[in-house]
Amino acid sequence: MAAPHETVLLHEAVDSLVSSPAGLYVDGTFGRGGHSREILNRLDESGRLFACDKDEEAERDARKLEAEDSRFSFARGSFADLPVHLSERGLGAVDGILLDLGVSSPQLDQAERGFSFQQDGPLDMRMDRGRGESAADWIAVASEQEIIDVLRQYGEERFAKRIAGAIVKARSETPLTRTAQLAAIVREAHPRWEKHKHPATRSFQAIRIRVNRELDDLADLLSLALSVLAVGGRLVVISFHSLEDRLVKRHLRDMSRGPQLPRNLPVRDAESGAQMRLLGKAVRASEAEVDENPRSRSAIMRCAEKLA
Repeated sequence: MAAPHETVLLHEAVDSLVSSPAGLYVDGTFGRGGHSREILNRLDESGRLFACDKDEEAERDARKLEAEDSRFSFARGSFADLPVHLSERGLGAVDGILLDLGVSSPQLDQAERGFSFQQDGPLDMRMDRGRGESAADWIAVASEQEIIDVLRQYGEERFAKRIAGAIVKARSETPLTRTAQLAAIVREAHPRWEKHKHPATRSFQAIRIRVNRELDDLADLLSLALSVLAVGGRLVVISFHSLEDRLVKRHLRDMSRGPQLPRNLPVRDAESGAQMRLLGKAVRASEAEVDENPRSRSAIMRCAEKLA
């Protein structure tokens, strides 16, 4: 039985996001609506929430909420297209953007979605199964070097070359269409397993990130966030692995520092060129939350506010 979805850092994220009950906010990763519902609880009658998600099952839940609450609207698609989504709905600058990155518990737990190396299912991995190529499609045509690059870049897999070679050899003998096939190939090719971690963990993560353009979409959103945030608007991002968090941390650091000037140059804060202000330190799930929801262990949240 699939585990129920538990929203990670629910109150911490919404506390950081909502600065005005009359504001306009964005939940860029609706998922099963945990954050969205809590945001709506904080808004008054004039407040508004727009949400988006690539996942068709997320859309079903979102449409129900849309019918129940006139303050809420939804679009199927990526948060990287946020300016288009807002323009199509006549919405202006927003007071906050929330991103809860990565794959959700329902996606992992449903074998037919193809995200899990622990359950056999079609080798899909797409968050939006109506668009783009599946993991099986990509593996069937990718060069060995491309597979190596993806495993190294997105999975930080030390044995990428060995695993990629095994994948290419296996696909020459039979099409790779099932998650169990891929997991078995990686397990056999992997010479050194990490303690308490399945040997296919990094490879599945890497292929999933590539198939869904996860880091590309995140980079796009970070680059456009200032253009859609109102002055004082907040960006709140929850990451689940080092690649995401590194990207967020560096971007927010750069936005809060402004152009790097020579040391000892007398510059007032207002003249520093900083475009955002960091709001506190990175936040992790409490011990109580981790005990309740082990998947929250790797979560890390960073927040920043747009300056004038």
